[in-house]
Amino acid sequence: MSIASVDPASGDVLATFEPHSAEQVEARVAKAQNAWRDWRTTTFSARAAVMTRTAQLLEGERAELGRLMTRKMGKPIRAAMEEAAKCATACRYYAENAHRHLARRDVHTDSGESFVLFQPLGVVLAVMPWNFPFWQVFRFVAPALMAGNVGLLKHASNVPQCALAIEDVLRRAGLPEGVFQTLLIGSDAVGPLIADARIAAVTLTGSEAAGRDVGARAGREIKPSVLELGGSDPFIVMPSAALDEAVATAVRARTVNTGQSCIAAKRFIVHDKIFDEFTRRFVERMSALAVGDPLDERTEIGPLATPRILADLDDQVRRSVAQGARLLTGGRRLERPGNFYEPTVLVDVAEDSPAAREELFGPVAPVFRVRDLGDAIRLANSTTFGLAAAAWTTDRTEQERLSRELEAGTVAINGMVASDTRLPFGGIKRSGYGRELGEEGIRAFVNVKTVRVAVVSSGRTE
Repeated sequence: MSIASVDPASGDVLATFEPHSAEQVEARVAKAQNAWRDWRTTTFSARAAVMTRTAQLLEGERAELGRLMTRKMGKPIRAAMEEAAKCATACRYYAENAHRHLARRDVHTDSGESFVLFQPLGVVLAVMPWNFPFWQVFRFVAPALMAGNVGLLKHASNVPQCALAIEDVLRRAGLPEGVFQTLLIGSDAVGPLIADARIAAVTLTGSEAAGRDVGARAGREIKPSVLELGGSDPFIVMPSAALDEAVATAVRARTVNTGQSCIAAKRFIVHDKIFDEFTRRFVERMSALAVGDPLDERTEIGPLATPRILADLDDQVRRSVAQGARLLTGGRRLERPGNFYEPTVLVDVAEDSPAAREELFGPVAPVFRVRDLGDAIRLANSTTFGLAAAAWTTDRTEQERLSRELEAGTVAINGMVASDTRLPFGGIKRSGYGRELGEEGIRAFVNVKTVRVAVVSSGRTE
């Protein structure tokens, strides 16, 4: 079956691609394995030169690359150009810091010489999603390649042009042939690849179901894996919060990438004392968002990526309303071509309803009323996910308690959750395991090798 690229703003088929055959996949895996034998011996400075040139290309071509992303998955054009530029920051960070993060570490022991080496594992398979079609890939590519690994990319089937464009950028930056390759394959081909002895490790960003499958397969093969899965991130607002800023950030946090982000705020948990005022302002701002052509720089909400995502979101809202939730704005598909859904706010949401228990991948915001900080933390943690959380309070004691007690891989206090190349990123519970980015990210796919050299006598006799 061919791979189709469909414009989510119009429904038009943009292009079709034939999947790689088994023979073509085999050739690429073999080429990757051969390329690793040379790439792993290159110097950090040689790798850094490629990454720096990649950053320059991403920055210089961010308008063209942004338009590519927008046409293929609906991201508003301003956000798409910002995404291309953010990828450049990852390339520069690891170009400048990989040698430090992976430097030999000497350890004092009782006798002899002891040290730790950080060495690449080999060919890493990356299974990546469509929602951040460049950033998700580069936050793997930059650390993994700088560590001396090579990459094979199985991108989401609705963004094949983005996968090929990334490969082209890296090639033009001077990356040797075979060090990074795209595989145009379906999800059914991932399992056999994980089982291939030449694949050393696997990383996946995607759904909980995909994570279960990939993690289980990697476990059976005793191969390291990193999983970044879904999220139902809480956004807590306490009475001491700077309310204007909290409301403005809440809207941005819910609607980033039209709400199609694992770390978008998805459950708004507001103290009873300020609930009515927060909700009034929040609804006012959400209902005023500009929905439309994602190539128009004035657009704030674009289409959802696929008809299936649109249908699922609409079903989740309908089921939540059937369980007692009230719509304050939105709540329906827009009657126009493309996969558009109104910015939506729900209140009186039952804690066992889809809006509370499931990940909402779109511009839908349930708002919950709580009586105190303990109630807020309880509700925030009452989810199977644990990717990120945000909280707004100027009370130092509350800040410290939230930092300690929120069950998440990332906690933002008085700010919006966002990944940062310099900081480790990942989740707990059903949001996955392992870390990307920062020092931890580049060590995700290395052999941490301990070496001990004992002092012995020469054994010579006269």
